[in-house]
Amino acid sequence: MSERLGATLATSSRSDRLPERSASPESGAGLCLRAMTASDLDEVMAIEQRIYPFPWTRGNFADSIASGYDMPVLEIAGRIAAYAVVMRGPDEVHLLNLSVDQPYQGRGLGRRLLEQLLRNAQLRGALGMLLEVRPSNTLACRLYRSMNFETIGVRRRYYPSWGGSREDAIVMRRSLCP
Repeated sequence: MSERLGATLATSSRSDRLPERSASPESGAGLCLRAMTASDLDEVMAIEQRIYPFPWTRGNFADSIASGYDMPVLEIAGRIAAYAVVMRGPDEVHLLNLSVDQPYQGRGLGRRLLEQLLRNAQLRGALGMLLEVRPSNTLACRLYRSMNFETIGVRRRYYPSWGGSREDAIVMRRSLCP
């Protein structure tokens, strides 16, 4: 599932930095955007375990890296605060995972990461971004709606849920056409 003004994620490196304005994460100071690597997987898995009752597996992330998906991580003071996984298609991108570690939630990092993902998709000529989100993830639903994503469908029983049941996914899309 990050943010960087003017740089595409495919070329981002550990030295890429967001503009420094002040010392708070909300302002961008001390933030570093770079591509996820296999050496990040222990930290990413710890975040997944903290924030999701049904996290992605290490294999999901390793396969995504091997497949060449865009996988930015947003660091604060050398620690991963947020990350995303984006699969590119011929004319559309699919946001597979956008996660913000618990201590950093509610500070605008998810929004800033998503803004950068949208900019990068536009720069690559994508016509839209597609995603799925749990209806129970009300904060994510609110974020996506506030950023002009529209509900285009529902995938029944898409996500695992408690007691062996399944939860639907809301399918959302945002047009990236000028």
